[in-house]
Amino acid sequence: MDQVANWDWKKLQNGSDIRGVAIAGVANEPVNLTPEIATILGKAFASWVSQKLGKNTAELTMAVGRDSRLSGPVLSQAVMEGIISTGAQVYDLAIASTPAMFMSTVTPGWECDGAIMLTASHLPFNRNGLKFFTPQGGLGKSDISEILELAKLNDFANSPTPGSIIQHDFISVYAEGLVNKIRQGVNHPTNFEQPLTGLKIIVDAGNGAGGFYAEKVLKPLGADTTGSQFLDPDGTFPNHVPNPENQAAMESICQAVIDNKADFGIIFDTDVDRGAAVDNLGKELNRNRLIALISAIVLRENPGSAIVTDSITSDGLTHFIEQELKGVHHRFKRGYKNVINEAIRLNETGQESWLAIETSGHGAMKENYFLDDGAYLVSKLLIELAKTHLQGKSLTDLIANLQEPAESQEVRITIQNDDFKSLGNNVIEKLNQFVSQQTDWEIVPKNYEGVRVSCGSPDEDGWFLLRLSLHDPVLPLNIESNVVGGVAKIANRLLGFFQGIDYLDISTFSGIK
Repeated sequence: MDQVANWDWKKLQNGSDIRGVAIAGVANEPVNLTPEIATILGKAFASWVSQKLGKNTAELTMAVGRDSRLSGPVLSQAVMEGIISTGAQVYDLAIASTPAMFMSTVTPGWECDGAIMLTASHLPFNRNGLKFFTPQGGLGKSDISEILELAKLNDFANSPTPGSIIQHDFISVYAEGLVNKIRQGVNHPTNFEQPLTGLKIIVDAGNGAGGFYAEKVLKPLGADTTGSQFLDPDGTFPNHVPNPENQAAMESICQAVIDNKADFGIIFDTDVDRGAAVDNLGKELNRNRLIALISAIVLRENPGSAIVTDSITSDGLTHFIEQELKGVHHRFKRGYKNVINEAIRLNETGQESWLAIETSGHGAMKENYFLDDGAYLVSKLLIELAKTHLQGKSLTDLIANLQEPAESQEVRITIQNDDFKSLGNNVIEKLNQFVSQQTDWEIVPKNYEGVRVSCGSPDEDGWFLLRLSLHDPVLPLNIESNVVGGVAKIANRLLGFFQGIDYLDISTFSGIK
């Protein structure tokens, strides 16, 4: 207890997650997520759930799972020991996906009072973290603050009768739910049980927790998974970063599809709350293309409803959703929780919304608890893949009319000052004034984050968005253009504006071509 009496618990909070350094050795980062800290966090979560439910901790059943990180086994054991010290029972689900951990709270016969997933998503191998769930969904920022406050107090009574740790194979139960979903969705006229027969579908799990999808979902459905790669969990991530936004990761799965002449490729992030895909030509179905594809499916099922996305989606996507699909494109803030909560809010106000999705690959559907679940999202695509295969068509026919930019680039401008939030907002305000003086630039209305500008001249023909990062002293600048050379022209005009602000590091502009 003395060791953690002055611990900076607030530093562990990262929005609605807990994140920390679990293993030393990278950039001399001090370890701040130790087994002792994890034990206290286990106690704090059990205590928090007990208070919220009005149940004694001895009446609680909790689930704990982890991704493939090297620190996972030790930290998950520590978390479980913290929980059982309060008298609660624990299901040890071992390697699991983040969405599966939520499902352990709502699946009939399981219905845990709370669940914890140990993961740090796509962050470096020495990091780890905790995501918390109740049957109402993932916890929010204020909930995490309350749990950390309980941990800081560290005033927990040990139960005279500790709970027990019981090992369970829940990932198979979760996978079976996806198998049934795909069977019913395809409703194959002659092969109901194996509707993916005749399709070669390969999975790249990046040595994270998603390898189960090939063995426990695709194979029972009859798919040929030959060529699947990096399915075995390995917390050193020896092949590539398990992240659909990482260029090397996407190049790897695209090449695998081409080499194996596959019909479809699937890639997950470490904990499988994000996914992306590759078509039979080896072209990625990611970011705007992924959003367009799942939007086409959702808007056919729920005509006229709203698709909620983050702020950096393209103008071509808006045109596709609203003109081609006759839906509503509601572009909101970055941050998957922001996007999900906005979709929930829209439904509460009477605007039907069945899909909330970020360009990062976080996609959540109303029909699935608004849970950001990469495996569920991919399963929706596979249903459509099987249906189009039966009809002799291609899945990507659905997005044939999506207008894609000729160029797209993101630049991250560093704010060299501790007071970065107020200074960042000041830059955005100055940019508003600068734009108002440009005859061919126009501020886009109904923008919920930063400033988005439409660039109307023929040699620019695009848009840019400047916003303040959620957590870092950074102003991300996204630029897209429908003409070759347009991004550089837009950037060059902006460079003149940024050069007049001495606390900005604009060296990243040199990378714009």
